[in-house]
Amino acid sequence: MQANVGTVDRVLRVLVGLVLIGLALTGTIGAWGWIGLLPLATGLLRYCPAYSLFGWRTCAR
Repeated sequence: MQANVGTVDRVLRVLVGLVLIGLALTGTIGAWGWIGLLPLATGLLRYCPAYSLFGWRTCAR
């Protein structure tokens, strides 16, 4: 697994993930908020399987 998520992309993914999880925990958006685990995980791991599938990268080589 080679990193393919850049710094700005990574920060945005982590923030979006945390917001969605927070909204799910407070009951604001229901169970759909747990989908925030996906951007949170890809941001923390710096690897996105969808980027690999399409050959995209947002980080320097």
